[in-house]
Amino acid sequence: MTHHPVRGIIYLCLGVLVFSVQDAIIKRFSAGYPLTEVVFIRSCVAAPILMALVWREGSWRSLMGGHWGTLTLRALVMFGAYTAYYMAFPALPLADAVALYFTVPLFVTALAGPMLGERNPWVVWASVLLGFVGVMVMLQPGTGLFEPAALLSLLAAALYGLAMLLARKHGADLSAAVMGFYQNGFFMLGSGLAAAVLAALGIDHAVHPSLQFLVRPWILPSADDASLIGLCGVVASAGIMLLTNAYRVARASTVTPFEYTGILWAPLWGFLFFGEVPRHTTVAGALIIVAAGLIALRLARRDTE
Repeated sequence: MTHHPVRGIIYLCLGVLVFSVQDAIIKRFSAGYPLTEVVFIRSCVAAPILMALVWREGSWRSLMGGHWGTLTLRALVMFGAYTAYYMAFPALPLADAVALYFTVPLFVTALAGPMLGERNPWVVWASVLLGFVGVMVMLQPGTGLFEPAALLSLLAAALYGLAMLLARKHGADLSAAVMGFYQNGFFMLGSGLAAAVLAALGIDHAVHPSLQFLVRPWILPSADDASLIGLCGVVASAGIMLLTNAYRVARASTVTPFEYTGILWAPLWGFLFFGEVPRHTTVAGALIIVAAGLIALRLARRDTE
C-alpha cells in the first residue's frame, strides 16, 4: 500500500473542518425537522457533485465493477454511523456529542491490526490516548454523558472507524469519488426508505428527543432553511472526498490522531451559533491535542525515512 502521511493528514484535517460546519447546521434543524428529510435533501444536492467527480476521474466502470459488495458494505456502515451520530444531537450538548464521537481513533487503532495487519508501537497508542485525554480536559463532559443518547455517539464512532478502515483496505483499487458516490447514494435511498416505512407504520412521535428527530414527519421547509440544508450537500461532498482520501493515502495509525482537530471547531461553532462560551479547559485541552498531533506527525515522517 502507498503511504503519504503529510498528504493524508492535510486531507483529514480539512475534511474534519468542513464536516464540523455540517454538524452545526444539522443540530440547528434537529428541533424542527426530521433527520430523514435533512439527510435526503443533503444527499440530493450532493449527488450531482459526486457524479461529476466520478466522471472527471473516469471511474464509471468502478461503480459496477467487482467491488460493488465492498462499496455497498462501507456505505451501509457509514449510513449507520451518521444516523446514530445525528440522532444524538437533540438530546446532548454539541460538545458532549462531539467528545464521545472522538473516541473514533481508539476504535480505529484497535481494529487496524486485525483488519489491515498494521502493527502499532506503544508510542502510537500513547499519542492516541494523549489526544483522548485532551478531549476530556477540553470539554469536561458532565451529566450529559449519562444520557442514553451518549451511546449513539459511541456507536457512531465505532461504525465510522470501521468504515474508514474499509476505505484504507481497498483504497488502492477504488477512488474516493466512487466510494463517496456509493455512500451518498445509500444515504439518499436509506433516508427516503426509512421515512416511507415510518410513514406507512404511522410512527410520527416519540418521547425521547433523539427518536423524535428520527420519526418526526416531513414538512415543507422555508426557502432559507432549504438553502441551508442544501448547503450541507456541498459540504458533505467535499468532506466525503477529503476524509476518504485521507485513509486511502496514509496509514490509519498516522492520520487518526488528527481526527481530534475537530474538537477545536466545536467551541467556535458553539459560541457563534448556540451562545456557548469556551471554558479555560478548552485552551488546555487544545494544547494537549496539538501535542498528540505533533507526535503522530513525527512518527509518520520516521516511517517514510
